[in-house]
Amino acid sequence: MHAIEPYDNWRNLYIAEEDERSPFYGRKYSEFEFLNSIYDHYIHPQWDDFGSSTLYLKILYADYDDRFAIIELLGEWNDYINNDIMFLKRNVIEKMTEEGIRKFVLIGENILNFHSSDDSYYQEWSEETEGGWIALLNVRPHILGEIHSARLGEYIACGEHFSLINWRTYRPLQLQQLVEQVVGNERV
Repeated sequence: MHAIEPYDNWRNLYIAEEDERSPFYGRKYSEFEFLNSIYDHYIHPQWDDFGSSTLYLKILYADYDDRFAIIELLGEWNDYINNDIMFLKRNVIEKMTEEGIRKFVLIGENILNFHSSDDSYYQEWSEETEGGWIALLNVRPHILGEIHSARLGEYIACGEHFSLINWRTYRPLQLQQLVEQVVGNERV
């Protein structure tokens, strides 16, 4: 797990810790000290802790004019035991929506497990996007099954069409536009 780093090819375009509007503004990182872990596995120090003990993230890009953000996730998303959605919503998403972000691209290929609880935070988040959306890309099939079993598809756009997107081949605005097109097709 310690070798899995957040995607960094857009750092010439955006760095969350240098963005005064980011929840992680001013954060300092070490390349050598591995302090955070998921269970008994240390993770790379570039991942951001937002209050969960098993889920970490990195804001890869935020565009306040076009009102979207791209966030990469790592770990176990566990609402049942840890209430991870509450930490994500309160400590990251609310700060971003206060700054005008309404479209969220979540990169889920490094989400290892997903355990749901109730849907109230997802519903709240969806309602606060005010014409925007939440899309989850490239999750593993068993996680997609858990999300659908929990009936969270009403709030988060995810599924087969979102698993085919090779997001690393796009620039951030291109990716947002592609995801928006797929979200629009799913809603029709």
